[in-house]
Amino acid sequence: MYREWSSGLAGAVVWTVTRTADAGPGRVLPDGCMDLIWSSRTGLLVAGPDTVAQVTAGPAGERYVGLRLPPGAGPAVVGLPAHELRDLRVPLGALWPVGEVAELAERVALHPRPGRVLESVATARLAAAGGPDPLAAPLVAGLAAGRDIAGAAGALGLGTRQLHRRSLALFGYGPKTLARILRMRRALALARAGTPAAEAAARSGYADQAHLSREVRSLAGVPLGQLL
Repeated sequence: MYREWSSGLAGAVVWTVTRTADAGPGRVLPDGCMDLIWSSRTGLLVAGPDTVAQVTAGPAGERYVGLRLPPGAGPAVVGLPAHELRDLRVPLGALWPVGEVAELAERVALHPRPGRVLESVATARLAAAGGPDPLAAPLVAGLAAGRDIAGAAGALGLGTRQLHRRSLALFGYGPKTLARILRMRRALALARAGTPAAEAAARSGYADQAHLSREVRSLAGVPLGQLL
């Protein structure tokens, strides 16, 4: 039982999941983002940027409310470079003052629209940090459009090594990995909208459908057909 909708925080998404008795494991694909998450069982945590799909499970009745931050915005909200949280799920109390986290968890649990609380906290922390790094959005847009690493670096006035360092801090991995993830997600969006897999592969910049299938298995952990 998964739902999501656009957040009042530009580029962010609010989502909810309630585990049912017959629900199997879920699969969360890498996306270059970080999430603030509240669980009715374990409280508040941060999901760092993933390099591969994460398989999720939990007891029936467990409820999650999450705020998926825009790519590159997570470090300003959480207060840590993204690569320090790569492929991790970390209790928020290990990163922020315990009293502040306890108060926030209570507010989320009691609020009729708990996603609003996460949005409010994230918006305030982002503003206090001076806003998102201005590099993030144009880099994501350039890579998503198929620009190569050297071209992306040049468009931003950076060398490739500088771009790699900035990308690690913002997204948790270098621009090459980010580009792979963005390309896979574009191909999957096309395929889920009804585009044949071979055409989705070509339109997303893959050499052929076999290339897309290899990337999906590498990043998502399952064959393309099973994922769709």
